[in-house]
Amino acid sequence: MDDKFKIPQLLLRYALGITFLTPVSDRLGLLGAAGTGNIEWGNWQNFIDYTTTLMPVFDRPIVNILGGIATIAELFIGIFLIIGFKTKWSARAASLLTLTFIVFMTLSVGIQKPVNYGVFTASAASLLLSFIPNYKWSLDNLLAEK
Repeated sequence: MDDKFKIPQLLLRYALGITFLTPVSDRLGLLGAAGTGNIEWGNWQNFIDYTTTLMPVFDRPIVNILGGIATIAELFIGIFLIIGFKTKWSARAASLLTLTFIVFMTLSVGIQKPVNYGVFTASAASLLLSFIPNYKWSLDNLLAEK
């Protein structure tokens, strides 16, 4: 039987992986300084300042820890999706993480920000990816063959 998901799952994995890695690169200052080009934060401090507005119920030290956890999660999710490692679980984690972003963003700054940033799309696309039966051209597929 022909697998019609070969190319779509690959493109979806890459798109979502890049979607997770780009903001990590931004908040670590790898894409440039704040205020230049399309740079949202440009450094960790600006990222934590913004994250504090999204989580007003938490003290800044807690927000710093939660921001670090989210950044590490995004880094691993992005890499795992691109290489296709533990893809089903990475996609589920991506969907849950973005759903968490949706809730905090909506409660603190309104529904328009998560819509503008495509967080709903990323969450739904991640969930959809987790239901694809086979991840051709992935590390998962390569390891399953051995």
